[in-house]
Amino acid sequence: MKIKRVLISVTDKTGLVEFANVIVKSGAEIYSTGGTLQALEAAGVNAHSISDVTKFPEILDGRVKTLHPAVFAGILAKRIPDHLDQLKKLNLSTFDMVVVNLYKFEQAVASGANLDAVVESIDIGGPSLIRAAAKNYEGCAVVVDPSQYADVSAELSAKGEIGINLLKYLAAAAFEKVAMYDVAIANFFKSKFGNGNQIPDSFMAAERKSMDMRYGENPHQSAGFYGDFGKFFEHIHGKELSYNNLVDVDAAQRLLQEFEAPAVVIIKHTNPCGVGIGHDLDEAYARAFKTDPKSAFGGIVALNRTVEPALAETLNQIFLEVLIAPEFSSQALEILRKKKDRRLIVCKNKLPDVLQVRSSCGGILVQTADSVIFDENNLKVVTNRRPTESELSNLKFAYTVCKHMKSNAIVFAGNGMTLGSGAGQMSRVDSVRIARMKADEAGLNLEGSVVASDAYFPFSDNVEEIAKAGATAVVQPGGSVRDSDSIEAANRLNISMVFTGIRHFKH
Repeated sequence: MKIKRVLISVTDKTGLVEFANVIVKSGAEIYSTGGTLQALEAAGVNAHSISDVTKFPEILDGRVKTLHPAVFAGILAKRIPDHLDQLKKLNLSTFDMVVVNLYKFEQAVASGANLDAVVESIDIGGPSLIRAAAKNYEGCAVVVDPSQYADVSAELSAKGEIGINLLKYLAAAAFEKVAMYDVAIANFFKSKFGNGNQIPDSFMAAERKSMDMRYGENPHQSAGFYGDFGKFFEHIHGKELSYNNLVDVDAAQRLLQEFEAPAVVIIKHTNPCGVGIGHDLDEAYARAFKTDPKSAFGGIVALNRTVEPALAETLNQIFLEVLIAPEFSSQALEILRKKKDRRLIVCKNKLPDVLQVRSSCGGILVQTADSVIFDENNLKVVTNRRPTESELSNLKFAYTVCKHMKSNAIVFAGNGMTLGSGAGQMSRVDSVRIARMKADEAGLNLEGSVVASDAYFPFSDNVEEIAKAGATAVVQPGGSVRDSDSIEAANRLNISMVFTGIRHFKH
């Protein structure tokens, strides 16, 4: 397609003058707006004001400048006799290329600007121009990013026109750009006005692969990461991240975010094998590691405070795949970098609650995030004995961890640490038995511990197994037709039982 008439309106002026010179050299006319026109004229590039086309000035502080039939007719007209005749009767001409990048909305949000300023940074004309040109991609090229200037310049310089393959690529990139822009705006409004979970960037990013994986869960599966990993994490040392690493990093960080006190989470195959809180990270790590030292080998460790040298030395005593922390001191980094392959990741921003997406049955399942633990005001003590304040604190800790384990999930806990856990079993009582076995292996005493279950107890045998272990309090959602059996067993065994009314299945 021959380029004769071009509309340029850009916020990012990177490479603008050089690209505009290529356009002019190819024989095309340039029409432009506001600051873009000023930048071109200052650089000596011959360009016309878009007002020459619309016969209407820019108004409302620049809010309206390209939103005009004379502009959109020239972009959207198909290159067929009927459409071209209509333009001719109206004394209008086609636009063969639209070069637009959008107001920097995400940067305005990140800057901490007030609501009015952020709203003013929402581009209206830009997305409209982009969508119009992308819709009519066979008749109008659309360029939405300075990174595309080189490819377009190469074709214009070599052929004096743009080929259909590049036109198609540019159109796809344009629709993606607008989609992601709208997602950013929607998420901002959701966060400000409390309208549910944010939409993950990757939900709309069909073409936006940002990281290639060596393979997926297994070597015979291919995989890639779609989205902006760097928005939340920075990989500062070690081997490239694998598919399984990223799954575990997400699991570790989401559980870690549940705690305000110094906390350490050790993840293995998305399940927490050890969680500890304490007065400082050293105490929290000692508790987390003590839960299951065997499973911690090759695990992913997430920490919510700065890692200092003493803890770095301790972390180096065992093979760990990934360490995640908000910061590593310079001395700690020097120690940890002695392990050349182990990945070190800085968590820069809290992971938001996002819509959860997974493929199923030839389609896609989408759900909101499980963003609650339980409402302490609505806890229901169903046994004769009420839990003590210490037991209540441990029950909340245990239930928090249990929420992040694969069903059927059971967690024994006490003194700010997990003591034993069972996850992913077909029978809940088997999860109880596995949790007891893991505690025995680690040499941990379950006398006086508490227990959390992600879903109700279908039979009283769960309570009986818990009592044998020495636990004194249980938290579970309740809701079984046999709840009375479990309550009766708890009363008989002098165990306090609390119902939350909130289930935490995790498949």
